[in-house]
Amino acid sequence: MPSDVPAARQAVRVLAYLAAQAGPSPAAAVAQGLGLPRSTVYHLLSVLVDEGFVTHLPEEHRYGLGTASLALGSAYARQAPLARLARPVVARLVETTGESAHLAVLNGREVLYLVEQRAPRRPTLVTDVDVRLPAHLTASGRAVLAGLPAAQVRALFPSAAAFADRTGVGPQSLSALRDVLRGVRRRGWAEEDGEVTPGLASVAQAAVDHTDLPVAGIALTFWSDDAPPARRAELAAAVGHAAAEVSRRLGARRPQ
Repeated sequence: MPSDVPAARQAVRVLAYLAAQAGPSPAAAVAQGLGLPRSTVYHLLSVLVDEGFVTHLPEEHRYGLGTASLALGSAYARQAPLARLARPVVARLVETTGESAHLAVLNGREVLYLVEQRAPRRPTLVTDVDVRLPAHLTASGRAVLAGLPAAQVRALFPSAAAFADRTGVGPQSLSALRDVLRGVRRRGWAEEDGEVTPGLASVAQAAVDHTDLPVAGIALTFWSDDAPPARRAELAAAVGHAAAEVSRRLGARRPQ
């Protein structure tokens, strides 16, 4: 049996694209966003509609996720495999660094925290399990966004209205966010300083799955004044080891 089934991979990409949109999308937009021929996209959408994973809205000439996709999401939430796989890794990260750590996944334009591990005598954090924060302001969100296709990032942040603000610091336009994400890719890790909570900073890296796409951001948060550049580089390296371990647990072919 071949290890790579192009049609299956393309179908998954279509579902991932639709899941990233604020609402249903025209087939032409799906084709353009994924760089696929329109005929291929129409065929994939037809099959996904038949199986219930996609819904066709004929009056609007658009496609959105179907009830079968909802069932998958509910099943995933019940089983919580990502949190189960990552929790011991995050706990070891806290033990080795003495800083608080967490794991978050992208949920629209926000990150949703699935794992939170506080270190003793460290600052109080606004993050906790099931808390959501703007992805473009958090280190974990930036780590994930930096690994996504440009079209997907553009779809998530189509206008200035998409950029929530917490402390008056951070990107407030797509061009500014792109600059931040270029810095993440150049440096090798994401960071934020005072953009979520004044006086606190975070460093993060992304865990990837078997498709080599980012599925979660793992971050450490600490007092800004306690972490000069050398210390932040140490913490970023520790986060990188944790992200690579979670990636291996998720079946990544090339853990980062």
